[in-house]
Amino acid sequence: MRVGVVIFPGSNCDRDAMWAVERAGAEPVELWHADADLKGADAVILPGGFSYGDYLRPGAIARFARVMGPLERFAREGGPVLGICNGFQVLCEAHLLPGALLQNRGLRFVCRRVRVRVERTDTPWTAACEMGEELTLPVAHNEGNYFADPATLARLEEEGRVMLRYLENPNGSANDIAGVCSEDRNVVGMMPHPERASDPLLGSEDGLGILRSVLAGVRA
Repeated sequence: MRVGVVIFPGSNCDRDAMWAVERAGAEPVELWHADADLKGADAVILPGGFSYGDYLRPGAIARFARVMGPLERFAREGGPVLGICNGFQVLCEAHLLPGALLQNRGLRFVCRRVRVRVERTDTPWTAACEMGEELTLPVAHNEGNYFADPATLARLEEEGRVMLRYLENPNGSANDIAGVCSEDRNVVGMMPHPERASDPLLGSEDGLGILRSVLAGVRA
């Protein structure tokens, strides 16, 4: 199985994501931002970092990169897409996910491990997890405060589209939301970094369940 990892100018978690994909048992494929080609990837990850330096706002410029055309088509056709941290911001800017990521409530960059709970296992990125399973994953962001209008938040809750929820809210996210999915459930965005918890040498393998989920689903 081939999992593409998009590399924008300013991405800094692309190598981590490719390492984690390999640890999970798949072949990582580099997807350069300026190439309108997914190279036959079975799933795609938008990694963390500071795409285009966050010069306008996080994800706002990356949303117009050439690679995003085929990625958006891939997503709308049901392909599994995961946005991690800055990747989550890009997916929101591209309107593949609802809501927006605002500056953290404390107005400071947050970098630490937090506990999250798996709220849904019917997405391709959580299928190998247990409902209610608690994971400890790192966060590292300045704009991780998930925001949506009350009607959108109510719809996300009613439709079961909150797939991860903070047990320790580090940024002020509405409803303690750490990750959401699209209406078709194939596109997922999350602020915590599963790739940074994918090896015992990193202190945890809690994040591997996220990546192994999509491998099992696509193979099936």
